[in-house]
Amino acid sequence: MVVDSRIDPPGMQQLVEEFPEVQLELGGFRSSTFNNARQLIVSPGVSLRETAIVEARSRGVLVTGDIDLFSQYATAPVVAVTGSNGKSTVVSLVAEILSAAGQKVGLGGNLDGANARPALELLLRKQTRWDVFVLELSSFQLETTSDLRAEVAVILNLSEDHMDRYDDIDGYWQAKQRIFRGARKIVVNRDNPFSEPPDPGSAQILRFGVGEAVDGEFGLSELNGTQHLCFGDTAVTRVDELKVAGRHNVANVLAAMTICHALGVDLKTIGAAVREFRGLPNRCQWVTRVDDVNYYNDSKGTNVGATVAAIDGVGQAISGRVVLIAGGVGKSADFTPLRPVVERYVRLVIVIGAAARELAETLKAQTGIQFAGDMDEAVRLARKESLPGDAVLLSPACASFDMFRDFNHRGQVFTEAVRSLQ
Repeated sequence: MVVDSRIDPPGMQQLVEEFPEVQLELGGFRSSTFNNARQLIVSPGVSLRETAIVEARSRGVLVTGDIDLFSQYATAPVVAVTGSNGKSTVVSLVAEILSAAGQKVGLGGNLDGANARPALELLLRKQTRWDVFVLELSSFQLETTSDLRAEVAVILNLSEDHMDRYDDIDGYWQAKQRIFRGARKIVVNRDNPFSEPPDPGSAQILRFGVGEAVDGEFGLSELNGTQHLCFGDTAVTRVDELKVAGRHNVANVLAAMTICHALGVDLKTIGAAVREFRGLPNRCQWVTRVDDVNYYNDSKGTNVGATVAAIDGVGQAISGRVVLIAGGVGKSADFTPLRPVVERYVRLVIVIGAAARELAETLKAQTGIQFAGDMDEAVRLARKESLPGDAVLLSPACASFDMFRDFNHRGQVFTEAVRSLQ
């Protein structure tokens, strides 16, 4: 049986055509249905706190999800990546490095993009024999993951997100930690204590960080007056050779390098692939330059930590100040961590969407605030208020679904509005 709380869920007609023998139950979750099941395979979008699910679990009904199903049938090693920020960039770069090393990579999980697939869909592609699976995993997926047994697992970082789903950051972290279950190798970010596994067991630990590279670990070192990404005292590539900007992206690159080194890829291949990587759409993506002002699309900045990193990265790279466009659905997040970086780099915050007033109240002591009714108005205001040498940055610190279909749509609308200025 397939159950959906909606009356007319997307994909229903295709389901009926392909699986006519499967029963459908729509419009709500019924305890009587769930209590009589042997197993519930729960979509990541459905909270395990749903009353009918809680009751079924208390009666001994097994609850699982897509990633546990995937791990039962995957026949190639799995690289599993989670964290609050940088997941998509890291898994995409890992896939490019492994491809450059001659491996066939099944890329997907909670990752959007033309080259990515839902995890279970990767198993259907029988014409391809994957050498390795590279999965981006959300905390929602990990809630129902009990036995992933990844070859390499990592929590890149953790900052407050999805507080409308979890009681506090500790509950969010506990969901993320399930990625380590059965892992053979664990990659740890030295700069984020949440990256450490609570109990590594017999897993091999490999570390990276944006501080000085030490023996057997990846990091940054200055050689002949130039910063290099290094493994111990071995230089892999110069920071100024990277095509992705910002300190947060340096950390992302170091994470991907560490993962691939753990899989046996040589440093020369890693360095060459890293230098070719151009980053992903909607992630601090340069759009254009108008009147000596650069415009950046960071629509994927859907939480506070991501926006802090984006402001910091762009702010350090320009001669002027940042004009920030932010707002959307706040997900019960605490916006106060934005204050220091906004005070340091931001000329003006233009707020939009459901969280506009909350953002304005939080940041009014640090910078100027203006309200906009939609993205077009926000971009016009940004052009009016910016000065030569400034950067206009869309990094919302919020989800998009109050005004847009998703973050991709939000980024497209921003990009079109910016291009209309030329």
